[in-house]
Amino acid sequence: MIASGPEAKRPPHIWFEDLSFVIPHSCTREGRGAMKQLRAPLIAVMLYAAALAGANPAAAGEVTPALLASLKAGLAGDMRKLALLDAPGRSYDATFRTESGETRSLADEAGKIVLVNFWATWCAPCREEMPQLNALQKDLGGPDFTVLTIATGPNNPAKIADFMEDEGIDALPRHTDQRAALGRQAGVLGLPVTLILDREGRELGRLTGGADWAAPEARALIEALIAGEPAS
Repeated sequence: MIASGPEAKRPPHIWFEDLSFVIPHSCTREGRGAMKQLRAPLIAVMLYAAALAGANPAAAGEVTPALLASLKAGLAGDMRKLALLDAPGRSYDATFRTESGETRSLADEAGKIVLVNFWATWCAPCREEMPQLNALQKDLGGPDFTVLTIATGPNNPAKIADFMEDEGIDALPRHTDQRAALGRQAGVLGLPVTLILDREGRELGRLTGGADWAAPEARALIEALIAGEPAS
């Protein structure tokens, strides 16, 4: 075999052979073959990423002003007491505590339509509607919707537990807001007050006083908010 010889004396074709490492790999026959082999997996990855983006819960079931206007016009039963806003309003970041003492905020439920019920053990209308809220959570609770019950102001945790156990309330949380920090921030002046939040935690409306949350009208309202369109 003949050596290439010193660089200064190499013929031109030897220079190009040495420079082959700077030619883009995709321009060579081997590179084109490799790119063909990679093309299908790359397309699959891109399609999968697009599917994940489309499955973003915050993008699903968006609540628009048009939807709110449609729902407002069709409120019936106890839902007529619900003061729906014209467009999603403000969010609230004050914290509350779980039964185990963990600090939480409404932002922890991002991605869901949230029904926040401010109540107290001494409040008769609060106690009356609790079984209906429990039924609503059992029927519709999941990745797109949840009911948060927050005992607001001084409430004995033992009394909360006794009441929920006596009434068979087994699907609702025993959250507390002993200093009413969240209640004050949300402008809760009496009890019960129920807020409905969109998937970004923004207020969509509120109902002051008790209501039948297990009624068909309430269920239809929540289902429409989850779907992002009026019920058919």
